[in-house]
Amino acid sequence: MKKKILKATLSVFLVIVIIVAGYLGYVIFSYSRIPDNQKITPKNTENSEKVKIGQSYTAVIQNIGFGAYTDDFTFFMDGGKQSWAESKESVISCINTAAEKAESYNPDFILFQEVDFDSTRSYHINQREMLESRFNTYSSAFAVNYNSAFLMYPFTQPHGASKSGILTLSKYNISASLRRSLPISQSFSKFLDLDRCYSISRIPTENGKELVLFNVHLSAYGGSDEIRTAQMTMLFEDMKKEYEKGNYAVCGGDFNHDFTGDSTQKLNGGAQVDFGWAQPFPKALLPDCISRCINYEGELIPTCRNCDVPYKEGNFTIIVDGFLVSANVEAVKVQNIKTDFKYSDHNPVLLEFILK
Repeated sequence: MKKKILKATLSVFLVIVIIVAGYLGYVIFSYSRIPDNQKITPKNTENSEKVKIGQSYTAVIQNIGFGAYTDDFTFFMDGGKQSWAESKESVISCINTAAEKAESYNPDFILFQEVDFDSTRSYHINQREMLESRFNTYSSAFAVNYNSAFLMYPFTQPHGASKSGILTLSKYNISASLRRSLPISQSFSKFLDLDRCYSISRIPTENGKELVLFNVHLSAYGGSDEIRTAQMTMLFEDMKKEYEKGNYAVCGGDFNHDFTGDSTQKLNGGAQVDFGWAQPFPKALLPDCISRCINYEGELIPTCRNCDVPYKEGNFTIIVDGFLVSANVEAVKVQNIKTDFKYSDHNPVLLEFILK
């Protein structure tokens, strides 16, 4: 009898080992990075009007959090519980609300991050299609940020496969766009942080140069000092090259750094934090020709919350989203927009700027 029990136990254990090994093999061997310098084909490129020098323009950035982050949503990778959005209806509502908020400012340019198009976590809703349909008069360029294998964790509700990207929208013709693959970890953490990129979209100006929009979403979970430095250096160098050509560089998005360098202290009563992703922005790496837009109007408003618990006033918040501009771009106004994190774990940021 004991031999039968032992044999049955060993058989079950062997099956579990085979399943786990098979799954790990699937994750490892299905992993591949999207090639660097991948050309993107813009949509809606009929508008021949060119961006003017000396005229005021408005840009809005918004990480939409794949339509999952209502104010009571908590995410398992941040210490919370949930891995999927609450429902398909909730995803649609969050995406529509984010779009309405951006649209309310009648921006000339919109940069969205974390836009899912066929992900388990967001019920396979094509958020890219939703946003492009809503802003159908805008020229658009979409870069796939990551296309990941099926993640079996958490076991109660596996996160599944994720396909997500960054979407750039412009009232003016995007003549060309390019996806740049960022350096990422080569250790096991790359399976958590997935692929990372920024897009470079070119818009003709009246003086024969280009307004070059950088849409960025940097690493959060798989970062290290070395990776963070490599990603920032690559981005800054590309912006500097555009400035040296006489072009106008505007970069917006989710930097996954404390954008001001001290927002964690100012927004949280001076408290120190141990979240690995909340590292200060490496301002020492910025070239002289590139600057942060941090001259905020009014009170200091956060752009992101940590999603370990449902949101309420007093929870940990930080500024991670923002704009960078080259020296030939004047940042007239920058404003972090308070939404109480009702539809995303990120607040939008608005920039009014002039090309000199």
